[in-house]
Amino acid sequence: MATKVGGRGVQSVEVGGRLLAVLAETAQPMMLRDLAGKASLTPAQAHAYLVSFRKLDLVEQDSGSGRYQLGPFALSLGLARMRGFDPLRHAGAAIVELADALGLMVTLSVWGTHGPTIVQVRESADQVHVNLRAGAVFTLTGTATGRIFAAYLPEKVVAPRVAAELRRGRRETAIGTPTSLAQLRRDVAEIRRLGFATAQGRPIPGINAIAAPVLDHHHELRFAVTVIGPAGRVGVAAGGAQAKALLAFAARLSAQIGGSP
Repeated sequence: MATKVGGRGVQSVEVGGRLLAVLAETAQPMMLRDLAGKASLTPAQAHAYLVSFRKLDLVEQDSGSGRYQLGPFALSLGLARMRGFDPLRHAGAAIVELADALGLMVTLSVWGTHGPTIVQVRESADQVHVNLRAGAVFTLTGTATGRIFAAYLPEKVVAPRVAAELRRGRRETAIGTPTSLAQLRRDVAEIRRLGFATAQGRPIPGINAIAAPVLDHHHELRFAVTVIGPAGRVGVAAGGAQAKALLAFAARLSAQIGGSP
């Protein structure tokens, strides 16, 4: 995760930054009064900042409608960020901090040749007897991590893998015993509603897991982040501490790679 910035800053820069943040979040041209309101400024205050931002090409104004939107220099900054940024390396460093903060095991997974594949495991402070390693593959129907990919990847990508998994059944070599297509459909609907997936005592008795998606600027799934630990320490309820912490983490990570929660 990004290092927290301490020390004394320039307040006017931070205030003006709220306007840029609103424009970036809204992603469409805005009238002055609406932009000012969302940034908690008066229209007169916002206008003064916008005049300077226009001079820097950070913001541009449509001559017909008078609406404001991000300008060409903002695009240049975004492209420069993308060229010099490695999302996977950043995510790998971020899960280390999450694991240390929660005291739980955390995995980072991507869609690989054989399905949902672990690329990094951060062990917990207290050893959890779960044999997970980089390169291991999860089933789509039988694990929290797999169900995140089933819920957020295009069906044309997921369907062949699910069909093959269900054909193999208990012969499946990936982590997690396959369930059924009907169960997966119910799970996917719930995951899309809540924004995360859970597993209680499956595939490992006494061990719970919570997984959440990290989405890029196309709102496409890039990673799944999964918190794993003893059932007594990992609650799977939507209002639970671990679920809230994981969702907040995934939202921040999505924003840092250019996406949105």
